[in-house]
Amino acid sequence: MRDHLRAGIAVYNAGEHHAAHDAWEDYWLDLERGTDDERLLHGLIQFTAAVHHAAERNWEGAVGLAESAGGYFADLPDEHRGVDVATVRSHLSRLRADPERIERGPAPRLAHDGEVLSLGGLRFESAATAAEVLAGEYERYDADVLATATTYAREDLNAGRGTNEFVTLVMDFARDETNRDIVHQRLADHVSRRDRRAADVEGLFE
Repeated sequence: MRDHLRAGIAVYNAGEHHAAHDAWEDYWLDLERGTDDERLLHGLIQFTAAVHHAAERNWEGAVGLAESAGGYFADLPDEHRGVDVATVRSHLSRLRADPERIERGPAPRLAHDGEVLSLGGLRFESAATAAEVLAGEYERYDADVLATATTYAREDLNAGRGTNEFVTLVMDFARDETNRDIVHQRLADHVSRRDRRAADVEGLFE
């Protein structure tokens, strides 16, 4: 759960308010309803949605989601799983009272374990989740390429190859917005070559 939490928070802090929920949603759907973990993720999903709607000037939607998110956080302790729940509640209260505040200043940033996370500060597993989320957010990227590259990166890490092109490029895709298109193309090329090598080896035994 920690890697998903950190990925979603970093994606949100990067201004990708709509994309952030994808880092949490699949994990959240598998949790037992009503548990603290389930309410935390459900609340965060609705919090980021509220900020997204406010940024899109959908004031009614922002207020409704802020109210709903507040309900999920209401009975949680002030800190849960490294998330400062009390601060999130405060953000929601202000957003609910004045959704147009989003136009007068930056959206509130989120912290985990006391650290305001950025994409550049993520370790591999969190960065990989963030990369797949970001690839799925934009049509110009092939999410399957990122998913396959992440699989190859994990295979190489498990084989003891800690420094390899897949690990580096997946992390670069998450971290480097300026060069993300170039990194995506390099990932696609590496995936294609790896796929061909695997097919060539398999063909030897047919």
